[in-house]
Amino acid sequence: MKRVLGLIALSLFGFTACAVEPGTTGEDGTSNDEEVSDIAPTASGKAILPVRGAMNGAGTVVTTGNGIINHGGPIMSSGVNVYYIWYGAWAGNAATTILTDLAKSIGGSPLNNTNSSYGVPNTVIYKGAVNDNYSNGTTVTGKKLSDAAIFTIVKKAIAGGGFGTTAADPNGLYFVLTSKDVTASSGFCTQYCGWHSSSLMDPATAQTIGGVDVKFSFVGNPEKCPSGCAALTAGPNGNVGADGMASIITHELVEAASDPDGSTWYDSTGYENADKCAWTFGTTYTAANGASANVHLGTRDFYIQRNWVNAAGGYCSMSY
Repeated sequence: MKRVLGLIALSLFGFTACAVEPGTTGEDGTSNDEEVSDIAPTASGKAILPVRGAMNGAGTVVTTGNGIINHGGPIMSSGVNVYYIWYGAWAGNAATTILTDLAKSIGGSPLNNTNSSYGVPNTVIYKGAVNDNYSNGTTVTGKKLSDAAIFTIVKKAIAGGGFGTTAADPNGLYFVLTSKDVTASSGFCTQYCGWHSSSLMDPATAQTIGGVDVKFSFVGNPEKCPSGCAALTAGPNGNVGADGMASIITHELVEAASDPDGSTWYDSTGYENADKCAWTFGTTYTAANGASANVHLGTRDFYIQRNWVNAAGGYCSMSY
């Protein structure tokens, strides 16, 4: 099934309500029935997290039952094994430590447990990382990755054996994480901040590897366009790229786990779970460096968007 999911718009007119966790307030102090977002789909071959403030006048959030319907496809029923592919120039960047800490600590957390409302186990295991030093080229054109090139990067990383095997992991989610000098030709910074896909979701640009339906994700570096893809100009870990990517990675992680092939959990307008809460963060607190944060994972504070809990009528939350 080929589609792009969830285009958020924050506008002065035509708001539609996004349910929030009962008894909480939004990051701006609004009450449950005042926090708003307007989300509308477009059509393409992957599930995207759009840029902040993207304007689209179409549609409203449609809620049926708890808000999201099971269409019969698979989930990642054994949990998710996370693999990072650091593409581009990452040497000396603390993001490699910050985001590795995220992957190591999100499994078993109350935040990731929101996905249990879709039957997904609260299990995320970080399996390792490889570095890709611009295998697509270092020219301006080479640093503009097509969707096909992104999947080729995934294939090369697996085939190279850097993850300890040359076989694709059927329970794996392979993240291509790009440095700030790299973009994506299908719309990074202008249409989206990240996306997830799979061999079965987007057969035009992907194929199975050894018969495995490979799940993969592109997450660009918000340092390239902080106004569009960084939720904060100064985050709790003091790294604009990593702090912004943490929320995008989590968005794609929960969606890929509950709807890996675009055929399982989504609502009647096509929104997956994270889409229904895109760019909303709920109750916040002040981290040690003075920045806003809303969740503590492992030894770090993060500012990560909420996820849709598909229970009790449905609501956006940081826990379940």
